[in-house]
Amino acid sequence: MHSRILGTSLEVSAIGLGAMGMSQSYGPNPGDRDEMIGVLRYAVEQGITLIDTAEVYGPYDNEILVGEAIAPIRDQVVVATKFGWHIADGRMQGTDSRPEQIRRVADASLKRLGVESIDLFYQHRVDPAVPIEDVAGAVGELVAAGKVHHFGLSEAGADTIRRAHATFPVTAVQSEYSLWTRDPEAEVLPTCAELGIGFVPFSPLGKGFFTGTVRPGQGFGEGEIRASIPRFEEQNLARNQALLTQVQQLAEAVDATSAQVALAWLLAKGPHIVPIPGTRRRGRIDENAAAAAVRLSADDIATLDALTDAGVAGDRYGEAGMRMVGL
Repeated sequence: MHSRILGTSLEVSAIGLGAMGMSQSYGPNPGDRDEMIGVLRYAVEQGITLIDTAEVYGPYDNEILVGEAIAPIRDQVVVATKFGWHIADGRMQGTDSRPEQIRRVADASLKRLGVESIDLFYQHRVDPAVPIEDVAGAVGELVAAGKVHHFGLSEAGADTIRRAHATFPVTAVQSEYSLWTRDPEAEVLPTCAELGIGFVPFSPLGKGFFTGTVRPGQGFGEGEIRASIPRFEEQNLARNQALLTQVQQLAEAVDATSAQVALAWLLAKGPHIVPIPGTRRRGRIDENAAAAAVRLSADDIATLDALTDAGVAGDRYGEAGMRMVGL
């Protein structure tokens, strides 16, 4: 797989791996921990070098899992994790990006991951109570101390990105971006391109929608994040099937899967873009990695660009989640 540069110097594989689903959000957690460690290591064998986790995934379990997986291959992996939440009683309870909290999280994440330094440290959500300059300054101090190498933001608005970058260089911005979530295109993507900041789309396959495995009427079980997302409500999901059908038709024409087309479209949007699809399966690792070799024509990209002109049914988060993005 070819590599890309986030920011000015962080080299990573063109497609990364989001590890969150190995510990939460997509139904019961896998019973075989060794198998998940095996999947993570298999991803690295296939050329995927960027692995994304966070303290809040679990909470904490995902960082420990990733740490165990990368222990023998640390020099082959760029590990990204995140701070920014107040976690109590095993639950996320609001934001907390006070500098002292950032320092505490960094030390705890280093221990759980079993590493000497965090390659990419994101603020998971903007904290309205803490000036972004204070956040950037605190991470800058961690970089100076050798505990962190690069600073990132997640789901931040363009003005916040500019203010943070003016205080300490932002290497990457991570936000939801896919064929049916186009929010970053208006302001965030141009800002990142202007400032030389990498962009890392999470949920690049629409939380599984563009794999073609999510169908109206199937329902979602306990622990499923999609059960609370308006876009996956029965009526909205049925309306959105027309979008998937068009992607599948184009995928057939270019001898690829719908998931590969969705990832290839993102890669074509700019050399600084590195999507991080998540999975628990080796077969999906193979499929996602192969998307880096899928070539879309200008006409293909224009066709995909136009797919959401008529709109997408349902928001990408519930009301509370939507209030926390673009700040």
